[in-house]
Amino acid sequence: MLRTEAVVDLAAIAANVATLKSNTAAELMAVVKADGYGHGMVASARAALVGGASWLGVAMLEEALALRAAGITEPVLAWLWTPRETEELRAALAAGVDISVSSQQGLDLVVATAAELGSPARVHLKIDTGLSRNGITAEDWPQLLDATAKAAATGVIETTGIWSHFVYADSPGHPTIARQIERFGAALDTARGYGVVPQLRHLANSAGTVTLPQCHFDLVRPGVAIYGLSPVPEKGDFGLTPAMTLRTSIANVKRVSAGEGVSYGHQYVTDRETTLALIPVGYADGVPRAATNVGPVTIGGNRYTVSGRVCMDQFVVDLGGAEASAGDEVVLFGPGSAGEPTAQDWADVLDTIHYEIVTRIGSRVPRSYTGGAA
Repeated sequence: MLRTEAVVDLAAIAANVATLKSNTAAELMAVVKADGYGHGMVASARAALVGGASWLGVAMLEEALALRAAGITEPVLAWLWTPRETEELRAALAAGVDISVSSQQGLDLVVATAAELGSPARVHLKIDTGLSRNGITAEDWPQLLDATAKAAATGVIETTGIWSHFVYADSPGHPTIARQIERFGAALDTARGYGVVPQLRHLANSAGTVTLPQCHFDLVRPGVAIYGLSPVPEKGDFGLTPAMTLRTSIANVKRVSAGEGVSYGHQYVTDRETTLALIPVGYADGVPRAATNVGPVTIGGNRYTVSGRVCMDQFVVDLGGAEASAGDEVVLFGPGSAGEPTAQDWADVLDTIHYEIVTRIGSRVPRSYTGGAA
């Protein structure tokens, strides 16, 4: 075992994708952006493909290019890029990456680049249905459709998709859900009026995939769910298994007296003679500094809490009267099947989301893989 490692179960990722795919007639795009939500992008992508994904989704152009460099040839959509990334855009189009377009300027750049390359670009037009983030507004949608239709008529682009993204799909019954589905349908109707009929219509994220079958259309785009983290925790786990276990080992153990302050700022003070264990992982590795005095861990099968401030490279745990030795395993989070904390447990005590817990685990923490050749 390494000093600290994030162990990723690729079989769990493949099984999660298979579970999600079994509940829809739509194609499935596995979202592997942000280094596969911290799990390792290429390994996660391969596992997702084994599980039945037919598409991969990333945010950045360089992520798409990294998948191609790894020999992955399946369809990839990249959706967050800027006009300054001219060389990256050229490389992505040359590599057959599908590109999301959210503006007239973006379409013009894709069209010009595709014309220079001499091969059609595959584009997904994104309509803003209420998130007010990326995506073109309903007011500018007809102009973009008109330009798309004209470019497609010359053979310089193919309209692979029309898509949007939910605001509150993780809150079933929220009024924005029905409003966004209605707006998306209206956008599709308008597109047909301009002769723009995409191969794929897609709206559902992880939460939409598990709770909104009426919005699956032709493709669903689960992200966090493929890593086994429930997109709607209050509704259960949906048969998903968390794929990452973050573990380390005790670096030092010592007895201290009552009244001793622990770590910077002495935000924890011992109330009795006790045993302290030094855990060699900190906020430089992705453990939130806000986990001070609240972050849960398991040592020797027992639950403990971070004692005192989380430091850059380490934190301390008060073990009370329990026996422990340097080298003993410490589990910060895992699937929970052996009683260890989960990423959701960490999210709950930190008032955040489990996405953040797994994604922030840094590059200083090696990833190791189990569960097959994917």
